Amino acid sequence: MAPIDVLVAARREGASRYYKNLSVHADLHLQIVSDTRDALNTLSDKDKHIDVLVIENQLGNVFELITELRHTYPRLFIIVVDEEADFGLPGQADEISTTPFTNDDLVKRITRLMSDRQLETLRADSLPAVRDFAKRLRKAVGESGKQQAAVSACKDLDYDYVSFYRLENLDPLQLVLKAQEGPNAIQAVAPKQASPDDLISWVAKNGQSRIAAPEDEPNYPLVKKGRLGAVACVPVIFGTTRYGVIVVCRDRPGTITQENVLMLELVSAQLGAAISKEIVG
Repeated sequence: MAPIDVLVAARREGASRYYKNLSVHADLHLQIVSDTRDALNTLSDKDKHIDVLVIENQLGNVFELITELRHTYPRLFIIVVDEEADFGLPGQADEISTTPFTNDDLVKRITRLMSDRQLETLRADSLPAVRDFAKRLRKAVGESGKQQAAVSACKDLDYDYVSFYRLENLDPLQLVLKAQEGPNAIQAVAPKQASPDDLISWVAKNGQSRIAAPEDEPNYPLVKKGRLGAVACVPVIFGTTRYGVIVVCRDRPGTITQENVLMLELVSAQLGAAISKEIVG
């Protein structure tokens, strides 16, 4: 995720806690002020960019201030911190934290808000591609046809090699290559099954997408051996059922980003739903 610019408005006596707990996260760019006036001055400074305002309720008149901020800064995320409350409703704020420094509660709220916005932006930008893939799925015949449609759609997103491994068995874990697109030389040497300790199996077991470069572990064999430069594996899941893993690769290292993975997850979600319909009938 891109760096997040965070402005904290907190009482002077407690400001050090915010610095201690937030500054250790490299993706958070932190600025701390001790009153609402300084917060307003910072927000109005055209040379500064603020993604998230974290403000302590104890500074006073906070919810009235938030109402004003909503009109002036509609894209600003606002998190209220109120450690004196047992629970709280955010009201005009986006979130409220009553235990900001327990289990990184405040950090988790900040990153979740920014991740949700990133996904919303991606969905808007990628809508034509998603609609195109939905049409391909409707035309594809059978489960294997839909798997191949997904591989073709991902290949059109400027990947050099794409494949789909179907989950055949959970215990012991067995993932079998069912569809692929890319150079013939790469297709010929692509593993026909995932090994227990490779990236495909890790993603299938954990249900989480993951990117890898040649030096990373676990990895995809063709990237680990230097035949390709970067790989991302995305699980295909519908409800609680896992159907397999989409594998995408590019020749150049460092060319697959989290934004790319979000798009792939949109494709995998549609594929999972389509496979489920095929199996259930």
